[in-house]
Amino acid sequence: MTTGELWRPASGCGPGCLPAATDPSVPLPRRVGRLLGVLGMLLAGVGLAALLPLLPARNRRAALRGWARGTLRALGVRLLVRGRLPHRPGLLVANHVSWLDILAVLAVAPARMVAKREVRDWPLVGPLAAAAGTVFVDRSRPRDLPATVGRVAAALRAGHSVAVFPEGTTWCGAAADCRPARGFRPAMFHAAVDAGVPVVPLRLGYRYAGDPTTLAAFLGEETLWQSVRRVLAARELTVSVGVAAALHPAAGADRRVLARAAESANHLTPARPAPVGPARPAGGVAGSLPLREVELDLAA
Repeated sequence: MTTGELWRPASGCGPGCLPAATDPSVPLPRRVGRLLGVLGMLLAGVGLAALLPLLPARNRRAALRGWARGTLRALGVRLLVRGRLPHRPGLLVANHVSWLDILAVLAVAPARMVAKREVRDWPLVGPLAAAAGTVFVDRSRPRDLPATVGRVAAALRAGHSVAVFPEGTTWCGAAADCRPARGFRPAMFHAAVDAGVPVVPLRLGYRYAGDPTTLAAFLGEETLWQSVRRVLAARELTVSVGVAAALHPAAGADRRVLARAAESANHLTPARPAPVGPARPAGGVAGSLPLREVELDLAA
């Protein structure tokens, strides 16, 4: 693996990808209530950060899942889940639209995350991320990337699922022409091959009042507070997590082929169950379909 695969991607999304400014659909008292609820969940996260290292693995996952779902609920965001995760640990790969993506993934699969090094220094969130076993990536040090992939592989071998956003940056999720040009970066897929674990594509999507939306997207020069304010003011914002068929790489599989297969599955997640049966695309990557598809509505 070469250090040239370091994630320094950029999307072409800008302010024009966001919905036009309109009057908030949620009254001010409710917005304030949501904000106070989120602050309360962040403070609870500080306490959870101290508790997590002391909990057994199963309880740790349950606590993270509960905290993420509670934070989405405080924001007024509904969570829909389609599909089933494999019972064994795996590398979870998702498209990247918003800061909400992290909460959505943790609410469904409380895995260890891969995040940029700067997250460690964020107030409140940083300590929780570190306590949850986040693998931090220093993008300013290309030579450190192989070691980071090694840490991800070690976590997978130890029985922990790891979640990553292999596009490496957020984009609106709607306009194909502003999607990161190189798509899914292959570096972290090497960890799945080394550890011999499945790759599970997760498709994240957002709807506002029932229609696809870019409202939750976090793009360009926009500040986090501006994005948070837009979410707090939304009356019917839904994030959906679609679990696609797991990909089982053969020993020595080409990580680039695996990345392309996962990217294709991510953007073509079926809306209804596909016929059950294995498939083997080129490159030594076997695909197995979920046993069934379910939908959970965790209303805020």
